[in-house]
Amino acid sequence: MFVATTEQMQELDRIAIGERGIPSLELMERAARAVAGAAARLAEESAEGRAAGSARRVGVLCGPGNNGGDGIAAARLLREMGLEVRAFLVGDRAKMTPDSRAMEARLSAAGGRLEPFDLENREAMAWLAACGCLVDALFGVGLSRPLTGDFLAAVAWMNGSRLPVVACDLPSGVDGDTGAVLGAAVRARVTVTFTRAKPGLCLGEGAACAGEVRVADIGIPPDLVEARVDRGEHPVELLPGDGRLVLPRRPGAAHKGDFGRILILGGSEGYTGAPLLAARGALRAGAGLVSVGVPREVYPIAAAKCDEAMAFPLPERYGEILARAEGCDVAVIGPGLGRAPRTERLVRSLLSDLAGPVVLDADGINALSGHIDILDRRTAPTVLTPHEGEFARLTGCALPVRDRVGAARDFARAHRCTLVLKGRGTVTAAADGRVWINGTGGPGMAKGGSGDVLAGMIAALWGQKHLNTPRSDRAELAARAVWYHGAAGDRAAAELGEYAMLPTDLLSALPGVLRENTDTD
Repeated sequence: MFVATTEQMQELDRIAIGERGIPSLELMERAARAVAGAAARLAEESAEGRAAGSARRVGVLCGPGNNGGDGIAAARLLREMGLEVRAFLVGDRAKMTPDSRAMEARLSAAGGRLEPFDLENREAMAWLAACGCLVDALFGVGLSRPLTGDFLAAVAWMNGSRLPVVACDLPSGVDGDTGAVLGAAVRARVTVTFTRAKPGLCLGEGAACAGEVRVADIGIPPDLVEARVDRGEHPVELLPGDGRLVLPRRPGAAHKGDFGRILILGGSEGYTGAPLLAARGALRAGAGLVSVGVPREVYPIAAAKCDEAMAFPLPERYGEILARAEGCDVAVIGPGLGRAPRTERLVRSLLSDLAGPVVLDADGINALSGHIDILDRRTAPTVLTPHEGEFARLTGCALPVRDRVGAARDFARAHRCTLVLKGRGTVTAAADGRVWINGTGGPGMAKGGSGDVLAGMIAALWGQKHLNTPRSDRAELAARAVWYHGAAGDRAAAELGEYAMLPTDLLSALPGVLRENTDTD
């Protein structure tokens, strides 16, 4: 599924209403119906262990804009469903949009009213505190500046109440395009978003605030959405957390050479585990032959840990290292490699001389800082897998990286490579401008070694000949590796918990993920 930016959603609304003749109140009613249904279910689910009657009580906090209109309409629909509902206006009544006022009139006709939100009103606040859930309808995709005043106070109260929240389109305070928190943001249990998911619901803090994301069809014509979003100028595809990315069956008559010869170049004193995790990631993802080249001083340690992979000490002569790398289908350069000047010179030389695909990770990326021209001169496929800190060192950008999609796309285009910008909602960008946001994985994967596993997995998919035909897409294969990696993390977290899981648990969970996502026909 493709995600829609703020600008795209505003354009869809404009065309649907102004050119296709769909009444705006009809779109609002459909949005409200989806929000009301989610709120009713959440209130029922949260009632266990709470005061009697709380499951029948929902508080709706509305802003003066059209997002607030969605909330006002949802309050009326919840009343019609038999729930006890009160709707509260946060902000200036004079700024209410015409559609919000129309929905207030319908609420009044149904016996409800839109009350002012006042933290000093003890009766109202006590009533809200006893609700089964709250509806956040303060701001939708139009928010572009930090929350202040009554809105900031309302968000702080919702978060402090610890009540489950259904967010209407976006959790208020989240930038819909970047996932950045604008001062403060609602932490929702469920977000009901309209027409398409928004990038900000999948990235960084925005993903953490969104909870479970449900996409509701509110009646914008599918052909319009496809033309303006799915086939628009800058399409961004969400690889869903609950879908499947199917790999073809492996050819029955193939031999190990057909599944890729992978070289892992890494390791240093104190960091012997990194290249071995990358090697195991490559093997688990289907690589046929994996070699691990490490500095001579740590070779005995690496060799003792290798069973399926083949460890060897790096030769002293550069020509021998280059020959070894040229004999492989894909080279992974960087896991645990260290930042000694001699090592960084080796990385840069290999990037200049190697004619084959390279996965550049960790210290391999660091070695490029100040030498990006070497990447620009490469003609073979190259993928970089930085976290934000490595990306900032490479590009000189400020931290945090606010617009992860834009930054990744711009870098991949400028340097004709694939970029995997790791983090919550890992972004994979292709040289032609396409972008994928990953919907799998979670905070349990935020441990040293997880990225090493991913680097090996990308190399494995790039090295298998049946996956790399003339019609294949290496950037998409990298995005798929990210998705499988995250899915394995989700499986490990479900079994072991986010605190206890380890990168080796990703390796243990990966076979089940790949088995479920392999074509059986």
